[in-house]
Amino acid sequence: MSAWRLPTLALLSALAATVAAWPMPGRAQARVADASIARVVTAVATLEGVRVRLAWVPGADSGELSLHAARVDAPDLGYRYRDLAWRCPLQRLGDGWRCDGTVRSGNGAPLRLAVAFTGDDTDALLASGNRRLSLHRDAATPDDTRIDLLAVPATWAQALLAQAWEAGRLQDGTLDGSLLIRASEDRPLQVTGTLEVAGLALETPDASIAAQGIGGRMALDYRSRAGWSAFTVDGALHGGELLMGNTYIALPETPVAIAVDAQREGSGGWEVPRFAWRDGEVLIAEGSASLGADATLQALQVDLHSNDIAPLRDRYLSGWLGLAGLGDMEMTGALDASLRIAGGALQEAVADLRDIGLADARGRFRFDGLSGTPRFSAGAPVASELRWRGGELYGLPFSAATLPLSSGHGEIRLREAVTLPAFGGHVTVDGLVLRPPAAGAPMRAEFGLALDRLDIAAIAAALDLPEFTGALSGNIPRAWYEDGRLQFDGGLAMQLFGGTVQVSALALERPFGVAPSLSADLMLDDIDLQSLTGVFDFGSISGKLDGRIAGLRLVDWTATAFDAELHTDRDAARAAGVRQRISQRAVQNISSVGDASFAGSLQGRLLAFFDDFGYRRIGISCELRNTVCLMGGLEPAPPASPGSGPGFIIVRGAGLPNLNVVGYNRLVDWPVLLERLADVAQGEVAPVVQ
Repeated sequence: MSAWRLPTLALLSALAATVAAWPMPGRAQARVADASIARVVTAVATLEGVRVRLAWVPGADSGELSLHAARVDAPDLGYRYRDLAWRCPLQRLGDGWRCDGTVRSGNGAPLRLAVAFTGDDTDALLASGNRRLSLHRDAATPDDTRIDLLAVPATWAQALLAQAWEAGRLQDGTLDGSLLIRASEDRPLQVTGTLEVAGLALETPDASIAAQGIGGRMALDYRSRAGWSAFTVDGALHGGELLMGNTYIALPETPVAIAVDAQREGSGGWEVPRFAWRDGEVLIAEGSASLGADATLQALQVDLHSNDIAPLRDRYLSGWLGLAGLGDMEMTGALDASLRIAGGALQEAVADLRDIGLADARGRFRFDGLSGTPRFSAGAPVASELRWRGGELYGLPFSAATLPLSSGHGEIRLREAVTLPAFGGHVTVDGLVLRPPAAGAPMRAEFGLALDRLDIAAIAAALDLPEFTGALSGNIPRAWYEDGRLQFDGGLAMQLFGGTVQVSALALERPFGVAPSLSADLMLDDIDLQSLTGVFDFGSISGKLDGRIAGLRLVDWTATAFDAELHTDRDAARAAGVRQRISQRAVQNISSVGDASFAGSLQGRLLAFFDDFGYRRIGISCELRNTVCLMGGLEPAPPASPGSGPGFIIVRGAGLPNLNVVGYNRLVDWPVLLERLADVAQGEVAPVVQ
């Protein structure tokens, strides 16, 4: 393949012109003739340092021609060769000549080069195996050269591509077709024709743009003169893959029609007054664009249309959706959209959504019947709205809603607070401000959120949780999302099991991405233990519970770190008229979960006669780090045996029988602890009296 990167149509044209200028020998001429030519100029290329040698036996019909050129330059096509050598037997051909031999440039592999002059015609052929590039020139039209290609490696066009796109590097693929080259001193170079590509592959040095396995057929028109160049492409692509930054395109096997007009002055950027992309009913895009000298997008006007957005995910959006953790999102519906970029920044955008459905395959969210015409404006304010029929968020259903929107000065805002019914209560969203990415800054969203007495029992049923009861209320005056992190000011208050759970310092990273992470602090106050233990079938404990869970961190919804401390509140129990009692089963479950043992003032065998016991206090703590829980309790306890470490009291008994529960294992494997809790919840721990 590499050999085909060197000789091209410029080489064929230049060598053909050089041989044509060489005076062909008569039968009586000398055996050897040498000539040195400082410079040979053709419409396509210039040769310098040319040496020609012809050896001819008098009376023979053929001789041997050797040609060497120190430099071959075709600036309009971007080709430059050094140390070019061609040797061939020169033969008479009627009233013309033919020379067919090997040519090489520098250390490149040799190729077959044949040049023939018959009458007023010039023909040349460059070949390697079944790959052929041929040239034909008619003296009646001396400015025209026809090039025919058969299974030619695409890499031969590398220098021509570099004229329009310096960073592009052709890697693989073949070209078939025919090109007409028109070149003269008084008009621009023009290359027109039709090419069919197969298995095309290319890449930029930084791998930000790449293509693999592209097929298609295109009509080309390339024109160039000093300080100006332009091209037109019309055709169709099929199959293969394209990568442009975060945009990944998987072309279907059905044809995708493309059209591009572009021109450039000097070393400036390309102006694209017309481009079109037509992928059936899946995506039609038409517009114009302007690129800077560094190939950055400076201006864009594009109209988009899709009658079926379902295939957009796999064909065009998988790269962007994958970054957001939504690579498997299902999409239905239709849309029209348009956007305008000027000065490298988004100025206007509008979308007409028609019954759009979005559903996360992992059940994290679902939107049904998205519709409306949301708009964005970097200038004067414009009004719009977004609607949906319903959906779900992490299994929690939500009803129909309409968001009245306005946009201006680069922001999208909620025109007024929106209150949505949810789980027997209400959710109010206010102060929504969305700033799309601009000038290197990431997208940012801000909003306020208020929850008014959402039914926790309904939420628990939706999430398939134990039968919690209570209400969820709270006010988050400000929340913001940026760089994949959702953070909240303010807090939430849950009325749960007759008490209160306060949530603060709440933040969520990558909410729909890989391994979402949640952090928060929780404070528990006056939780009714009778209700709590009844829900988890833990055994019966009566009293009031206080505590904290600080520095809670969940990764992929699994706890990885926290500092937790829970204890009973005797004063609150007295104020509520609640006796502090613990059942024998609850004692056994606490002992099982906490690697604890218990001892009473009576013999162990007599404890079986008591259903429950009075207690003074209950307290337990866990500091989770690196899947290990550092356990603690109310206070230190004496060692279980000489030489062992001190324990910690979990339950301090009261009255008769007086029962204390003591833990001795301070380091507990967190997964093991979770298994024990699951066994308790499933009733697999049987009461045992020691």
